[in-house]
Amino acid sequence: MSCTNRIKEEILELKAERRAIILAHSYQNEEVQDIADFVGDSFALSRISAENDSSVIVFCGVHFMAESAYILSPQKTVLLPVPEAGCPMADMAEVEDVLEWKEKYPQAAVVSYVNSSAAVKAVSDICCTSANAINVIKSLDQKEIIFLPDQNLGSYIASRVPEKTIHLWPGYCRTHHRVTPEEVLRVKELHPEAEILIHPECRPEVVALADFVGSTTQIIKQVSRSTADSFVIGTEMGIIHGLTKKYPQKKFYLLSPGLICPNMKKITLQDVLHSLKNLQPVITVPEPVRSQAYKALDRMLQIGS
Repeated sequence: MSCTNRIKEEILELKAERRAIILAHSYQNEEVQDIADFVGDSFALSRISAENDSSVIVFCGVHFMAESAYILSPQKTVLLPVPEAGCPMADMAEVEDVLEWKEKYPQAAVVSYVNSSAAVKAVSDICCTSANAINVIKSLDQKEIIFLPDQNLGSYIASRVPEKTIHLWPGYCRTHHRVTPEEVLRVKELHPEAEILIHPECRPEVVALADFVGSTTQIIKQVSRSTADSFVIGTEMGIIHGLTKKYPQKKFYLLSPGLICPNMKKITLQDVLHSLKNLQPVITVPEPVRSQAYKALDRMLQIGS
């Protein structure tokens, strides 16, 4: 038996023993996706973490995701196998700055993308994901919105909900933000038959060149319903693993070689095993931050996708 197979067996044994569930974001390493009980984007995993009956959640993602799982399920043990796996975009919004913006725009609702810290969620009115952001914004009575921390997703929402005034936070995802229009035009020449699917965290001028714009889950759904045989994927490369497994008859091309998130690649099978063995590292959120952030996340969950 290979070393990898032994690790997988140990993980499965410990998972049963600990009454654990393994959640993996679609951008995780392939072997981590394959061992997970559920693979998905932030919205899907947020719902699962709240609804499943496990005692332990092993969250293979980044720090804000594990925080969100704890916020929704504080009675459970939430593990993040590599606690250093963070989100630079989430770090671009700090509580003190958010409070200043609230003073500057007192009539505005604060909508925080789930890619934000628990502390920022706690001073927000509601959260959203890239999958449900438009529905969240439309659901609010306020005509004025502070949207943080992703200016690119915010710009996309503003183009789809023109009746609202949206104040854009100057943050961005380093991985998606580096994609250029020139790369899109180049890949169109290389694969003219392919449908181009792009995440709204990309720049507006990149998104404008897409055949379809959506979250990771929405991109997967688009592949399932499209009549095209080949696709250019404009989001983090990890999603292609799941797409190839699910649709082996179709072809997938990565839009840009820069679409790799270093933080999403930090967790390995060995890290998952170590985490289950030791029930560490544990992620928690102190009160009253947790209960305040819960209100923002719960409002999002009530709206759905």
